[in-house]
Amino acid sequence: MKRFICVLLMVSMCIGLFSGCGKESGEAEQEPKDNNTETAASGETADLSAIYSGELERNVTIRVLENDTAIAEGYFQEVIDAFNEAYAEYGIVAVDANMDQYSNLADDGPYGYGPDVLYQANDVLMKYVEGKHIYPIPVQSLESYDKIPQTAWDAYKTEIDGVTYYMGVPVNVQSSMLYYRKDLLPENWETEWDKNGNKIPDMVENWNDMYRYSQSIVEAGEGRYGYMRSLYDVYFSSGFLFSYGGYVFGDNNTNAEDIGFSAGNAEIGANVLLQQAGLMNEDCIDDSITVSAYSKLADGTYFATMTTPDVSSLFLKELTMAYQNEGMSAEEAKALAEENLVITDVPKLPASGDLTEENPELIPLKAMGGVNGYAISAYTKAPNACLAFVEFASGYDMVMKRHEYLGIVPARSDAAESAGGISEIIYQNLDEGNIVVMPSIRAVEQIWTPAQTFFQDLAKDAFRTTDKKYETLEQIKAGLESVDKQIYDAVHTLATN
Repeated sequence: MKRFICVLLMVSMCIGLFSGCGKESGEAEQEPKDNNTETAASGETADLSAIYSGELERNVTIRVLENDTAIAEGYFQEVIDAFNEAYAEYGIVAVDANMDQYSNLADDGPYGYGPDVLYQANDVLMKYVEGKHIYPIPVQSLESYDKIPQTAWDAYKTEIDGVTYYMGVPVNVQSSMLYYRKDLLPENWETEWDKNGNKIPDMVENWNDMYRYSQSIVEAGEGRYGYMRSLYDVYFSSGFLFSYGGYVFGDNNTNAEDIGFSAGNAEIGANVLLQQAGLMNEDCIDDSITVSAYSKLADGTYFATMTTPDVSSLFLKELTMAYQNEGMSAEEAKALAEENLVITDVPKLPASGDLTEENPELIPLKAMGGVNGYAISAYTKAPNACLAFVEFASGYDMVMKRHEYLGIVPARSDAAESAGGISEIIYQNLDEGNIVVMPSIRAVEQIWTPAQTFFQDLAKDAFRTTDKKYETLEQIKAGLESVDKQIYDAVHTLATN
């Protein structure tokens, strides 16, 4: 009886702890919360008490794997310092996992070498679901739960035996943005390059005028270029296929039996890329432009490029340095860089796919996107401490710090509203279906090499003088169909051996 009464008292104490008041946005949640259950979309409840006891582990070190940019720009040190201070009384210390950002948890985790907490894109994190390498997270217990749109949560959703689980916590939304130098616009742009009079240069509104402007820059013969991008990069190039009916997997990217890079009129989108390559140099064939874009935009070699919002700080840093090299003070250079580096929505495409067409019907570019966030390793010995870190790092204050350091678009609606600017563009594109979130199934691992090989070969065709391979839409279509077959074989044959 005494034992029974003691158990009741302990349960009552736990209930008292679990029902504690929440913190203000961004504050550390230092009281344990009820992390034992997770309500599925269907109304079923998954019991996670075997993972999360609701009691923080004491005197533990958790290793956190962050991306290289966050480390280089100082954000990561900021978040672990703040977390360690907030949780000092528990003896919990977060440290850099000191691993390559693309380390494979499936390889490292079982042997005790993997991180406890991982930050990556949804397609990278969700590939670990199949092997049970990451833990489901009791997301409804988190302060951020109702501040993150369902579209972002869906990137981390999986169903097991009819029960829905969420395997990660969204932090920022990624998609393509156009970066360009306002001070490299022609002096007469307002009279000659603003046909609709909306005070926005035509060349950043549609790809036909960007093509025409790039052509004028190349023809000037000064070694400069207009729009430049590594076309082999599947993340950015695939959006041109999606815009004309292509897709990755069927059934909203959940059915790996149906591969759709060649679907619809995807060959028209690939032909747009081929036309663009004709006004670039051979760096567009490989990763060269991705690596050089920061410095080449800064020194004026490139007018524009396309990449994600989370690297804006790198462009600003390079442009600031370029202005300083011209003799400006650090303060003047930084202010001018912030004024002249413009990050905006990607241009619209011609429905015909012909970049030389005058006054074309325009359609939106359906860009590939992703949701970056945190996951918890199934090999950690401190899941409650890891959950505390994830909640802390996905809180309002830390997400705004990430935005401040890196220029990311927050997944949290309150932070996105505070951030404004490009966040509004990203969310509008998400709402309108113009962002295709990367698949969250393991089969996505198999798409990159076949598609990359095709885009490389396509870009090379712009520089072949003889034996061109993609002179007709039919030839491009056949190339894309070959990509589909290679992916299908990799998913269903090679991956099972």
